[in-house]
Amino acid sequence: MNDDARRTRAHRRAPRSGDSGEGTPQDRAAAGRGAGTAPLESWRPSASLERLRLRARLLAAVRAFFAVRGVLEVETPALAAATVPDLHLASLETRWHGPGAPPEGAALYLQTSPEVHMKRLLAAGSGPIFQLARVFRDGEAGRRHNPEFTMLEWYRPGFDHHALMDEVEALLAAVLGEGALGAPAERLTYAELFGRHARLDPHSASIAELDATAAAAGVAVPTLEPGDRDGRLHLLLSHLVEPRLPAGRITFVHDFPASQAALARVRPGRGGGPELAERFEAYVGPVELANGFHELTDGAEQRRRFERDRAERRRLGLPVPPLDERFLEALEAGLPPCAGVALGFDRLVMLAAGADALAEVIAFPVERA
Repeated sequence: MNDDARRTRAHRRAPRSGDSGEGTPQDRAAAGRGAGTAPLESWRPSASLERLRLRARLLAAVRAFFAVRGVLEVETPALAAATVPDLHLASLETRWHGPGAPPEGAALYLQTSPEVHMKRLLAAGSGPIFQLARVFRDGEAGRRHNPEFTMLEWYRPGFDHHALMDEVEALLAAVLGEGALGAPAERLTYAELFGRHARLDPHSASIAELDATAAAAGVAVPTLEPGDRDGRLHLLLSHLVEPRLPAGRITFVHDFPASQAALARVRPGRGGGPELAERFEAYVGPVELANGFHELTDGAEQRRRFERDRAERRRLGLPVPPLDERFLEALEAGLPPCAGVALGFDRLVMLAAGADALAEVIAFPVERA
């Protein structure tokens, strides 16, 4: 994700803290009714029919946008034998008892993103592709999260992350309407963002400086390992920086720390500066909407990153999924230079509808499913 990003993939999006599980407005209203008043019928959708019709119009607008640009719509599996080992994502697992499966069943994972299968299509010569995918993440529920959600993901051979930012901006203008977001989009590096809103350099600040900045802002620091810089940066981003982003405006943040590269390329430091991950996040106001990468095409490097994440999962006592050998073979066969992005479609509908919660724009969130 891929917050329902964080492309909201952490591998396309790391989950953000700060979202509560307070339920839908209808649920809150029902809970607050006095004795003798019938509760809201739980079989009904949480979104109004008007907003579901808006959702359908936006789906059509997305497809029209890509049709004009010659980007092929594809479908890939929601259920697969492997999943990404990203530390910030928890996959839902099930067992398949079909022909050839062991007696206990074969482990299959609901996909947290269509990324790996779409890259296999790219390696097979598909050209530019997009997908409106149903994706799944365990443990995610709240005002801006649901364990099942819709992700718009697309890939552009020949693009870098800057060209893809241009296209994300064009998509938002086409789908929401020219001028819907008021001020022109702003582009900031990760360092510029932290310098403006947290008064520190995220690439060079010490752990003590990060902790002091959090304490001065009244941000409670959870139990983090002593050397966990990225955990502290995520905390400051979600609690201090994001809330200060201007409402009604797109903000692109790019050039992340190399330690947050996930499946993105890493660019060598310039003039003695730090290595940087060639990826971006797009916000509208304080809400993360999309997460994009200049994609890593080196199969050997991707294997090293996966193995590193699996080792860390093992150390932390987290489930360790098998390596996705088919995906790694596709990279070895040759993934074309490209950029890709995942955009939380449900959050896009929220933006268009002026809604405050995901449950207001999807028919049946998890508590009503």
